[in-house]
Parts: sequence; structure tokens; C-alpha cells
Amino acid sequence: MPHCSLPPASVAIIGGGPAGLMAAEVLLEAGVAVTLYDSRPSLGRKFLMAGKSGLNLTHAEPLDSFLTRYGEAQVHLQAMICDFPPEALRAWALGLGIPTFTGSSGRVFPEGMKAAPLLRAWLHRLRELGLDIRVRHRWIGWTPDGALRFETPVGESTAKPSACLLALGGGSWARLGSDGAWLPWLADKGVGVAPLKPANCGFDVTWSALFAERFAGHPVKTVEIACPDNRGGRQCKRGDLMITRSGLEGGLVYALSAPLRDTLLATGQATLYIDLMPGRDVSKIRDELEKPRNGKSLSAILRNRLGLPDVKSALLREVLTPETLASPAQLAAAIKQLPLRLTATRPMDEAISTAGGVRFDSLNDQLMLNALPGVFCAGEMLDWEAPTGGYLLTACFASGRRAARGTLRFLSTNPESVNSST
Repeated sequence: MPHCSLPPASVAIIGGGPAGLMAAEVLLEAGVAVTLYDSRPSLGRKFLMAGKSGLNLTHAEPLDSFLTRYGEAQVHLQAMICDFPPEALRAWALGLGIPTFTGSSGRVFPEGMKAAPLLRAWLHRLRELGLDIRVRHRWIGWTPDGALRFETPVGESTAKPSACLLALGGGSWARLGSDGAWLPWLADKGVGVAPLKPANCGFDVTWSALFAERFAGHPVKTVEIACPDNRGGRQCKRGDLMITRSGLEGGLVYALSAPLRDTLLATGQATLYIDLMPGRDVSKIRDELEKPRNGKSLSAILRNRLGLPDVKSALLREVLTPETLASPAQLAAAIKQLPLRLTATRPMDEAISTAGGVRFDSLNDQLMLNALPGVFCAGEMLDWEAPTGGYLLTACFASGRRAARGTLRFLSTNPESVNSST
């Protein structure tokens, strides 16, 4: 089996997404030799996919509010994000020649909206710094003597660097390189890992064939959705959602995907409540429905008196019984709180991101694995989740920097690891 020779004080980074590339930049700028391995033929594939509809780098809201978007993981991520906050991320992009702007929603995008120019400029910088890139190298664990094992187009190879930084992603979009195959390898080494779960995902609903055929692909605009959370409270969001043939998708649904997913996993079902007319008082809706119909159909009443589009009227008919539809009081209440039963999350590989992964209690504050000194983890493979809106990428960048700095500290305080790798 060929052995990849690496120079003294060398670091292997496995994973060429934002966390791995940011870690490489920090290490290279400190004078450390870095070899970056990726299983795919090119780097940053999921990063490029995320930028197809407009690369949302970060968010411009105040940092205190920004940090709360990470939920229970805030306590673990806060320090590293404060070390590389959204303003620093924007300045870093500008240093690559990519200015950014803030959209009307507060989301921050690069000028031109695309990921490719930023990635090209970034890789150019990293190559000038001396980054050794080895694509089509799929990491498959360790040899008995602790060397890294890789499957390559010409057979298996190994490497034994001074330190290793894993930035392998979660379990969504496997065709782009994030397949979660690494979980059992780390678990076998005594690393605490939480099962991967879909995050920022869609949900299945048992539509009738007629409804699915007619309305799949239709947006449901300007609604408010709500669900119970795991703390006994209630989460609400306003925006648009999308009807699919199998259920619901869209940013509004993704925003509540965590509590809905957790309820589904715990009980086998979850209910999403939809206010089809946010801002309208239920009593005024009831008054309109109680007026004489003068021979008009319910669909005409909903459309002409209440301004409900066909897709919202169809949702009411899909969910409610004939008796509820015939009662102005009950129908008005349902328009303001339509209960929609969700039967399952969409498959994890369809999700934008995943929850679960390496637990923070398996890491020190420098993101080194307690069970594997000299092995660091960063990015989405850590056990955290966040909504879309720039929060995912920001934490990936920040954790890559934290893990790289931890690696530098490890190398400076463990010279025997440098010597043993040569």
C-alpha cells in the first residue's frame, strides 16, 4: 500500500467545504504545511449548490439576536462566532475581491449572488499559500497504527500527518460528498456521536390524489404557521410555503422544522397550525361567512368576500369535514388555525442540512476530540443546527477557524507529534 509522505509539522484536512477551507487558510498563514483531501473531483460542491439561488453568506441582524438562532448549541458556538462574527466574514470576503450587500430581509449576499466567483478567488489564494489538494481521496478511517486511510482511483493509500482536522459535513446531499459515513468510524474510537437527523427539511402530508395533482408546486403566500416547541411554548413564523406532491416545503416550513421533526420522532406524528389570514380578526371573518350566500358557492364566498386564493380554499376543503365547512363559526376558526397533520420528514438526503454528529462533550474548547488527541472536528459534522439565513455558513466558517487555531496550539505544545509523523 503506498504511503503519502508529508513534511514535518504537516496537517491533513479531510473535507473541502467552507469549514475545511477556512481551517486550511488559518494553518497555511501560520506557516504549516496542509494537505486537503476530498472525496469528490472538485472542492466546495455543496457550497456551490447553496449559491445557485443566491449565496446567503451571513445575516446582518444584531449579534445578540444572531447567536440565539443556534438554540441549545449557542453555548458551544457563541465564543467561536464572536471571534469571527458576520462583520468579519464580510470583511474576509471583501479581501478576496468579493463585496457583499444586505438584502431587504437582512440576509447578506455577495455581489452577483453566486458562490463560484468567491470560491475561485479563495482557492487561488489557498494555492498561492501552498495548499496541497488531493481530490478523489475518500477517507475510510484509520490503520491499526493510526495512519489515515484513503480510497483513491489508483487504490488505497495512507498518510500519517502531525495532526488531522475533519470537516466532513453532515448527511444531506450525499452526492456532493456529505454522506455521514464517518459516524461509525468515530464511534468505534470512543467518540460520542448523536444520530444524524434532517434539518431545514420538508414534511410529508397525506394529500388526496386530486389535491396533489392540482396544487403541487403552488405557493401558499402570506400565512403564519405555528407549532408547540419542546419547552412547552409555541413557535410562530410568517411567510410563504410551498405545496409539493408529497407534502410541504419552503423556507417558512424549514424555520419550524426542528420542533416538528423532534415531535415526529418522539410521537410518530406532528401537527402544524396554519393561519391563512394573518392580521385578520376571526370575528370579522365569521361575520363575512354568516352573510347570506345568495346562491353562491363556498369557493366563491371565500374568494370574493375574504380574498382567499384557490389554493387556500382547497386546503380548507382538503383538511376540514363538510360539517366544519358548513359552520361559519367553525370555518372562521379553522381559517385562523388550520390543523395540518404531518406524517414524516422528507428523507435526510433532501434536507438542506442535518442535526446530530460529534457531540460537544466529546471535544475540548479547541474542537479536539478527547478520545483522539491531535484529531479536530469542524463544520456541520458537529452536533448543532440552525435555520437558513446565513447562520449555517457563518458557524461553519467560524468553527473551521477555531479548529485550526486549536491545531496550531496542539502542534506548538506537542512536538513529539511532529517528529512522529516524519
